[in-house]
Order: sequence, then structure tokens, then C-alpha cells
Amino acid sequence: MKRKNNKEKKIAKKLLHKYRLVILNEDTFEERLSFKLTRLNVFVLLAISSILLITATTFFIAFTPLKEYIPGYSSTALKKKATILNHKTDSLEKVIAVNEVYFSSIKKVLHGELSSVNFNRDSIVEAAKLDISEMDLAPTKEDSLLREKVDKEDKYNLFESATSNASFVLFPPVNGTITENYNAKEKHYAVDVAVAKNTPIKTTADGIVIFAEWTTKTGHVIIIEHSHGLISVYKHNASINKEQGDLVKAGEVIAMSGNTGELSTGPHLHFELWSDGYPINPTNFIDFE
Repeated sequence: MKRKNNKEKKIAKKLLHKYRLVILNEDTFEERLSFKLTRLNVFVLLAISSILLITATTFFIAFTPLKEYIPGYSSTALKKKATILNHKTDSLEKVIAVNEVYFSSIKKVLHGELSSVNFNRDSIVEAAKLDISEMDLAPTKEDSLLREKVDKEDKYNLFESATSNASFVLFPPVNGTITENYNAKEKHYAVDVAVAKNTPIKTTADGIVIFAEWTTKTGHVIIIEHSHGLISVYKHNASINKEQGDLVKAGEVIAMSGNTGELSTGPHLHFELWSDGYPINPTNFIDFE
């Protein structure tokens, strides 16, 4: 026990033993500075200096641009570019996915691969039964006016019955003044019908929309494929109400007339008819006025 105490006293004596650090002039040996030190003071001073050095180094590496020059750290500009490229890549992936669905639907339409839905009509009728005795079926004033307007516009039957000699009749897409007639020699395979802006444009027969997009020269364009190898084209519309793949009925509103596209000189409908890939004169089958 005494040896242990003596040993501890010796260690404490060594740590607390005072030394004198003197700085002399090498030529004259004149004393310039002197410090009284102990081993404990030196150890404490070294420990504090090490802690301060580590703290300062960590601060400069973490919060200053100096870290960009240390291997393993990426620059702020590089991180910013990587983030922007990541957002662009994500956006492009979404656009590609949408285009793939769109092109797939176009392919199905062109190949006639349209799926139909089978349902039990009787079950729908049963579910939709209403007590008609409690309903007021008298036509309103607005309904009567609308029916009168539609009757005036429908100069022709949309489709004749199966017993009729004429099995296919075209409905006028719009009524107005023809400003430019069909002229195959000048490659104007259409009739231009002047109408007021935002006049409803109707489909000329039952069919399916195979194109409904914006083009630079002809504005909003909608193309419909009908039976008997017939295709109708409607150009320079202010807006279109249908999308590619939609099924439409004769006389159904598909667009609003306008003045869109570089080739348009005023509000009108540019209407084309194509039969089995060849243009035909629409006025031979439709009365626009």
C-alpha cells in the first residue's frame, strides 16, 4: 500500500514539477522570454489545441466551399445539375409512357382492334325503372324551341332504313356560304364554308375519331372514319370536343368553328371527303346552304 502511494506521489511530483522555458539571443545569450511550465500544463495545452484544431477543420469542411477540393465530396453546382437532370428524366419518362399509350390506341384504331363491352340490357332496364305516373312529361317551352330548331337543321335523314334504296345519307356538318369550291386541278380537295366563329360543327355520319390534334397550318383538325370506306376531315376549328378513339353519331357536335392555322383567312370550315383513299366533291352529296 505504501509502495502504491509512493508511486502516485512520484507521478504527481513529475507532473507538477516546474520547468523553465527560456528563449535566448543566440549571439549575446541575452534572455528574451521565459515561461514556467509543468508537464501537466503541457499535456492540457496540447489537448486543448488538438480539440480546437479538429473543431476548426470540421467546421471548414462542413460549412465552407473548401470541402469541394477534398476527395469524396461533390460540388454544390454538380448536385444542382444532378437534381435538375433527375427531374427532367422523370418528366421524360412520363411523356414517353403517355406517348406509348397514345400510339398503342392509334394502332388499335387503325387495325380495328376495338374492344366491346357486353352487358345485360334487361338488368339495366330493371335497375332504372321509375314511377312514370308521378313524373311531369309535358315538354317545356325551351324543349319545344330546341326541337323546332333541330327540325329545321335536319333537312335530310341521317340514315335511311334498310328497306330504302338509299342506304347511306350524309348529314351537313354546318350550314353557311361556300367561299371556295372543290377544285381537284388546284389540289383543293375540299369546300370552305364561311360561318360565324364558334358555330357547332357536326359529324356527317356515324364513325370513329382517328385523329384529333393541333397542326400549325390547319389549326385544330379532327378526322373521322365512317363505313363504306369514307373519311371526313374538319379543319381550322377553334376547338375540338372529341378525342382520338371516340365513337360519334351522325349530327353529333364534334368541334367549334374558328380561324386557326396559318392557312386560314377567316372563320370557316374546311371540309373534305375521301372515299377509299380518293378525294370526292362534298357538294355532290351534301347541301351546305
